[in-house]
Amino acid sequence: MLRRITGVLLLALALVLGWAATQPDSFRIERKITIDAPPARIFPLINDYRGWALWSPWEKKDPAMKRTHSGADTGVGAVYEWSGNSEVGSGRMEIIQSVPDSRIAIDLHFMTPFEARNTTEFMLEPKDGGTVVTWAMFGPSPFISKLMGLFMSMDTMVGGDFEAGLAALKARSEQDG
Repeated sequence: MLRRITGVLLLALALVLGWAATQPDSFRIERKITIDAPPARIFPLINDYRGWALWSPWEKKDPAMKRTHSGADTGVGAVYEWSGNSEVGSGRMEIIQSVPDSRIAIDLHFMTPFEARNTTEFMLEPKDGGTVVTWAMFGPSPFISKLMGLFMSMDTMVGGDFEAGLAALKARSEQDG
């Protein structure tokens, strides 16, 4: 009987590991919002990490978070490092591309609670007198991420934060008008 239970458990484990191995080698999480403001009003709030305190969803999760700014003040070369509670962890962001009023790309390096290196991008597209802002994060999915993805949705977890951040960015951008 014990041999049969062990065999079933090993088979189940093999099936789960096999299923994880078939998952995509990369991921992309993306959310969009339309803001009733021109790109020129929104862009500076993203391009300058000091402005993130006004809209970033993670700022509210740990008000005691330690923050360090270095490199350029804004745009390419601007660096933001943080260390906080278990909800925000620690990491480093560096703006690697900044196209005025159009696109910002960020090299995002999480250090805790888990090590990961991804790219985050903000795209601003003028539309009908406002701006469609797209916030995306993408990168590789190593095997452990594929395995975890079978049991929890990173899109749901992070996507909710993106939605909250975009809503705050919208409120801030529209109030500044």
